[in-house]
Amino acid sequence: MAPLAVLLLVPVALSMKLQGASNFSSDVDVPKPIMSAVVSHAAIVSHSDSIAEMASVFKRSDDAHVHSMDEISASLTLPKAMDVLSHSSFSKRIASLLGSGKNLRSSNINVANGFGGLDGARKLLNDMIYESMEKYDKEIAKCTDYYAKQCALMEVARGQISSANFIAASSRGLILDAQYNIEKTKVSIPETKQELKDHNANCKSELKALNKKLKAVMGDIAVMTMILKMSDCDAKKLLQQDGKMQLLRCEDQCTKKHFVTFSGSELQSQVNQLHAQDRLAEIFSDLEDDDDEPDWSLLQNKSKTSFNNPPVPRTKVPANPCTDPNKGAPSAEDKRAAKCTLKKSPQCYKLQGRFLQIQAEIADQRDELMEQIQNREDECAEIKKSLETSIENDKSLLSSSQTKLAQATEKEASAGETGRQVAKENEGYNNDLVKQMKICSTNYINFETELCALRKIRGDLFKKMKPGHPGFFQDCELSKWTPEACTKKCEKGEQKLIRSVLQHPNGGSKCLPLTAKKACNHQPCPVDCVLKQWGGWSKCSSKCGGGLANRVRDVTTPMAHDGKPCGELTESKQCNVEACEKDCVLHEWTKWTACTKDCDGGTNKRVRMVKEPSEGSGKCAGQWEKARLEYKPCAQHRCKVPAGEVLKCNKTLDVVLLLDGTPKSGKSGWKAEVTAATQLVGAFTGPGITAKPSIALIHYTGPRTWSGVSKCTGKSTKKVDMEKVCKITLVQHFTEDMKKVKAKINGMSFTPGSKLLSLALMTVKAELALGRKTARTVVIVFIDGHPLSYRKTKLTSREIRKKARLVYVPTVKFSPLADLKKWASRRWQENIVKAADEKELAKPDTGTHIIANICPNGKFPKLKTKKLKKR
Repeated sequence: MAPLAVLLLVPVALSMKLQGASNFSSDVDVPKPIMSAVVSHAAIVSHSDSIAEMASVFKRSDDAHVHSMDEISASLTLPKAMDVLSHSSFSKRIASLLGSGKNLRSSNINVANGFGGLDGARKLLNDMIYESMEKYDKEIAKCTDYYAKQCALMEVARGQISSANFIAASSRGLILDAQYNIEKTKVSIPETKQELKDHNANCKSELKALNKKLKAVMGDIAVMTMILKMSDCDAKKLLQQDGKMQLLRCEDQCTKKHFVTFSGSELQSQVNQLHAQDRLAEIFSDLEDDDDEPDWSLLQNKSKTSFNNPPVPRTKVPANPCTDPNKGAPSAEDKRAAKCTLKKSPQCYKLQGRFLQIQAEIADQRDELMEQIQNREDECAEIKKSLETSIENDKSLLSSSQTKLAQATEKEASAGETGRQVAKENEGYNNDLVKQMKICSTNYINFETELCALRKIRGDLFKKMKPGHPGFFQDCELSKWTPEACTKKCEKGEQKLIRSVLQHPNGGSKCLPLTAKKACNHQPCPVDCVLKQWGGWSKCSSKCGGGLANRVRDVTTPMAHDGKPCGELTESKQCNVEACEKDCVLHEWTKWTACTKDCDGGTNKRVRMVKEPSEGSGKCAGQWEKARLEYKPCAQHRCKVPAGEVLKCNKTLDVVLLLDGTPKSGKSGWKAEVTAATQLVGAFTGPGITAKPSIALIHYTGPRTWSGVSKCTGKSTKKVDMEKVCKITLVQHFTEDMKKVKAKINGMSFTPGSKLLSLALMTVKAELALGRKTARTVVIVFIDGHPLSYRKTKLTSREIRKKARLVYVPTVKFSPLADLKKWASRRWQENIVKAADEKELAKPDTGTHIIANICPNGKFPKLKTKKLKKR
């Protein structure tokens, strides 16, 4: 590699050989090694973008200066020195000092001209050397300052270009995000609109069918209300026709279906409007006569006067007999009237009871339909709102994405153009820097050559003019500049420079200034990245099974000049992670619980809880299904009880007894109920009983006619007497006096009427507030027959089950066992005690079954010889 001094001569050589330097003659003899270095370095300078290479030229270190001076001095002869100075600013003073010749002669020194002989010449040459050194010093300061400023401009340009590129890149991210959302929403909006359209059509169709059905039911209710009013036994006027009202049960020979008809034409016209004709025939199928009831057929007009006038003699003209539209064939009326049998006169209250039962069933159907309609309307409205919201969100996302796309596209284009413009400016800055570098390098060589020439002349002058003089002169030597701290860290501060004298002058030039000031830290200050807030999440890439949603954020101010870099511009999250179809995962089975009963056949239970819920359209067994709930039999032996007695219960319980005052099996059924209830109360008394049970007693039935039922079940502005009007009697509040409870039971009586069990259960709910907090509560309902309202009984049963254990004791012959299984507390097998008829109800075994269910205490002895039979 060429010596540094040679490399620093490159601009000089280019100036001399290629451009023609103004300070050097064209015939200056430049050595060949220097010329070869000039060519190679010229290529480097002209093609290099390295600021570091440029800096080595501009700084002109002391080592480079000394090396360059040594190289120049080694090849510089006195004639060449004279030639160099002849083209410099010192040419006139040198000429006046030495003459025009290139060789020094003593005669050329004119002492009389004011130069003071050799000392004057030395002083003049020292001054010229000082001036040259000063100009050289200033040139270095000027070039280094220009270099710093120009580099700062290029740093700013590079930062602007980087920022433009960064903005363009981030804008491209925004563009891609907007395009993704646009594509997704353009697909999803039509799909969701079609889904909404189909949903609205389905809801409209379903609700139309339900409302049509409700309209028919409401019509039936109106008809039944009219029928109930017309057949009200307690009304002042009872509908009759021809003094009689009769019920006929008929069979259609064509369809073989049974139907009923009434003798009263107005009543029958109302009945004909009912849609529930099949249910009407079913309800009246078991109507029987009651000798205690009046015979409506006997209610005839007794005030009619009889006359015995003979008929007027007159011969009647026969009519045309050939008018039968069926031409002798059986008519439809004949077929319907076939096998019609006239029953005995119906009993009024039984007839009213059947009508009440039909009306209650239709009312239940109405309530269920209204609930279905309301639920369906709510469901449809919720889904509709969800779909409309989804559409609006997609539209909003589409609109905002289109806006973002336009903005991001414009921003990307603007950033690209800015980058191109700044790059063009930076290229100009770079070209100027390279050009100025050549000029500074040339000037450095010029000043160094001047110094070498002046020192050469000064030394040779004294050697020739003063024999024996070595030609040695010691110029002032200074240390390197020592900079103090810059007043600013960036964007141009001011800096003080100091240097010290290393060697004082000895016959040579004086010292240059020891202090100076210069601008510093021209580079721009760091700029931290500033980001905007996150944008909204994009549409999920998948509707189920796990997709990705992205969000992006734009850059307000990009990072520049080693500032704090930007954080993440994109962020992703999982969405719709629920599987498109994943069944739930269950825990292992729990351990078996203790047996629910001590005898009479109980169960152990174990369950499986849900570990991971189902997702999407996956399936999961309900908590009451066999996959998650399992029972096994235990205590499969009879309870050991003395003959004729009921199993004893030594447990503190709050018990509410409900007695059906209008059993279907009549007075014998009521008598059996009283016996069963009395035996049950007796189970809480006797030797060894230390617990303190508390029992409440409710007697329930209902009005026999529509006028009474409507007051109890309909809206009323007046207060309704539950006991007198609705026949729901709270016979006894909670009491620990078992004798008093038995007396109350035996004091109640059979009360025919409807069966308002739902009202009785609501009375139980109120009574439960009086129970003890520390005692478990059991509600035992005796029932023989059908409740008036199945739906209301179901709803009130659920209310009771939230606060107490609900046990039903039905007489199976007439009771709705399938519905009772749904109304009783779970598990129904241990909360329903069945009696086949009233005789079985009165047996002590029934009471033992009840106590075995509600009162396990772990003290019942086993009877190994007798196994249970399935009940």
